[in-house]
Amino acid sequence: MNPSAPRLGLSFLRTAQGWPYLLAPLIPVAVALELAHSPATVVFAASALGIIPTAALMGRATEELAARSGPGIGGFLNVTFGNAPELIIALFALGQGLQEVVKASLVGSILGNMLLVLGAAMLAGGLRRDKQTFNRTSAGVQTTMLMLAAGALLMPAIFELVEGKGLPGPSAEAIHYGGTVEHLSLAVAIVLIATYVAGLFFSMKTHRSLFNPEYEEEDTWGWSVRTSMIALAVAGVLVGLMSEVLVGSISEASESIGLSEFFVGVIVVAIVGNAAEHWVAVLVAVKDKMDLAVNIAVGSSAQIALFVAPVLVIASFFLGPYPLALVFNGFELGAILLAILVAHQVTSDGESNWFEGLQLLALYFLLGLTFYFA
Repeated sequence: MNPSAPRLGLSFLRTAQGWPYLLAPLIPVAVALELAHSPATVVFAASALGIIPTAALMGRATEELAARSGPGIGGFLNVTFGNAPELIIALFALGQGLQEVVKASLVGSILGNMLLVLGAAMLAGGLRRDKQTFNRTSAGVQTTMLMLAAGALLMPAIFELVEGKGLPGPSAEAIHYGGTVEHLSLAVAIVLIATYVAGLFFSMKTHRSLFNPEYEEEDTWGWSVRTSMIALAVAGVLVGLMSEVLVGSISEASESIGLSEFFVGVIVVAIVGNAAEHWVAVLVAVKDKMDLAVNIAVGSSAQIALFVAPVLVIASFFLGPYPLALVFNGFELGAILLAILVAHQVTSDGESNWFEGLQLLALYFLLGLTFYFA
């Protein structure tokens, strides 16, 4: 037996990697509350917290697989399965016809990674250091991909603003825009996915060394591939279960606690869906592995914009009452553009410090306040 494997008892649960599993009892609690038709606010809170340990298990299993599959495939697995809870939540929301909540959660995930995660990583990692360094070429390529995505996501909104009904309001739940902008969104989704696939080839094949810095392997449990795959499958089922309960309670819960569905989608759902991945980025930054922290934050945002959002557009032609149009409201568009520009500026020199991290967090807080009052 691997000597590091027994770290599964109480001592492990007290570590930075183990604390999410303390929330595991909330999984059956959330299901029981849903079946008992408990107040929506209680169901929402229990299911939101219940997603955290399932996401952590998915992340842990992914790390174990990544350790055995090499840096290229491993990096792809980390980002992909880190975003899996968000994708599953969004698919259930699409089925419920919550189109605007889905778009808000996508925007919230991009903002959360670019500002909250990157800011927290820079702050935590830089507190005891003058500065930290990372590969600015790698970061620059990824933020440039995000600028491309921002432009692509902006065009359907401009089309609808000029030719259609105008931009949606923050209070909108679902809007049927009609065939033209929906087909434009589908075309944009196909271009973005093609770009994402090309980016994978660039980062994992032709320019692999830029995106996969080597780092010392630490704190793995020594799982076999079979164990990791089983854990991944179990985590996927549990995430799906919690997501269905969470989405079913969003509308009523947001109304009862006085928060708009827009705020719940862009802040609460986005943070919950990426909780484990957020925590990992901060941990590796504290260990002075800023290349990995930046890749997690920026790479995850790029995947949301270039892959997850387009996949949801395509899926919406089969799920829900009508297709998802990539028409974001003014707050969402402004926040995406601002976050990407600021993150690009902060990462352009390949260095970071705690004050830059604090500024990113301040911007996220200011956007959150704006969304709250919207």
